[in-house]
Amino acid sequence: MRDALPEEPQAEELVEILMEGRGLRLERIVSTGQATPEDDWYDLAWDEFVVLVSGAARLRIEGEDEDRALEAGDWVLLPAHCRHRVTWTQTAPPAVWLAIHHEGALSRREAEAE
Repeated sequence: MRDALPEEPQAEELVEILMEGRGLRLERIVSTGQATPEDDWYDLAWDEFVVLVSGAARLRIEGEDEDRALEAGDWVLLPAHCRHRVTWTQTAPPAVWLAIHHEGALSRREAEAE
């Protein structure tokens, strides 16, 4: 089921948990101009795979010299404790993200060994 996207900028991002299970959470995030405060960083205890479904955004990863410009279809894998922040999101149309939070991915070699 698909919820309608906001037609105007919102005060906060819309975060909707689409699925949650043992060691896994899938979120739909709708951003309408929001950004992480300049002195704040996400430092998550789990891996995060993010796909920008629509719109545009910029992401800063600690230690990189420039923001990463993201457009629809772009994705980023952020390992646990990779400090990052959103520096800009498109207002209209909104930036729509799918974020998969998980406890840690196995490498292909590790998965084949199991």
